[in-house]
Amino acid sequence: MSELVHPVLQVKGLKTHFVLRKGLLQRPAGAVHAVDGVSFSIAQGQTLSLVGESGCGKSTLARTVMRLVSPTAGSVHINGTDITHLSKAQMRPYRRQMQMIFQDPFASLNPRMTAGAIVSEPLMVHGIAESKALEEQTVALFEQVGLRTDQINNYPHQFSGGQRQRISIARALALSPRLIVADEPVSALDVSIQAQVINLLMELQRKKGLSYLFIAHDLAVVEHISHFVAVMYLGKIVEYADKKTLFCDPRHPYTEALLSAVPVPDPNIKRVKILLEGDVPSPVNPPPGCAFQSRCAFATPQCKVEAPDLRDVGGGHLVSCHVR
Repeated sequence: MSELVHPVLQVKGLKTHFVLRKGLLQRPAGAVHAVDGVSFSIAQGQTLSLVGESGCGKSTLARTVMRLVSPTAGSVHINGTDITHLSKAQMRPYRRQMQMIFQDPFASLNPRMTAGAIVSEPLMVHGIAESKALEEQTVALFEQVGLRTDQINNYPHQFSGGQRQRISIARALALSPRLIVADEPVSALDVSIQAQVINLLMELQRKKGLSYLFIAHDLAVVEHISHFVAVMYLGKIVEYADKKTLFCDPRHPYTEALLSAVPVPDPNIKRVKILLEGDVPSPVNPPPGCAFQSRCAFATPQCKVEAPDLRDVGGGHLVSCHVR
């Protein structure tokens, strides 16, 4: 990826493999190549969106960046510091700089805690505020995300889906992080509520200079919120570009197929859909050469034996393809 002067997040050659074991002695019997050599950077105030089919490794990458999953190889740098091999105790100060918003707000909130207790818990755990100051900061966080302060003592089941996601956002903001990893934060919400939550995230980014690693399936949402977009396929990034370049001039055949499936709001414009044949290869036994070659209409003999490098085709537009 293009080098950034002071990236908030920098990932280099990141790999996350899960060993498969079988038999009575639980001997290794292969590995799932969930993330297989990913590199990118995110500058302050920017949003990088990760897109791709289910099972391509987006969520595993997000959890590895957050150190919820230990990487197999590579490195993760937060504000210039390598956190890849830090212990839980050493990670504690860096937890304040990076927070996560999960896909299902109901599953990520403790049903036995009030909304106020959920939002204020990070402040208590890190010893930032207590007593009156804790209450004041909790009220301020509720107001920032558009929740009524008289709802502080309500429990998660008393809120709508959109309101629960706002609670999750307030909790993520509590420690004033610089990076927020959002894993499908609006996919479980109604379309009208999705727009409200996306606009809230963009407003918070403008006010606080937040950086987002945003994971989504909905390319319309991605086009609205992103500065840069990375397309993942079978654990690898196959294309990376700024938002306008990627949507207007996709180079990788897989990216073209994804964009062809996006509905066009004008009934007079007909988009030709590219239907991919075959199934996604198994991450346990990736195919030789290009990972996409078994489903690609442009595959050459070279594609079947040699994996393409992620190369710059101009202006920081990176593509992993022999024929493009």
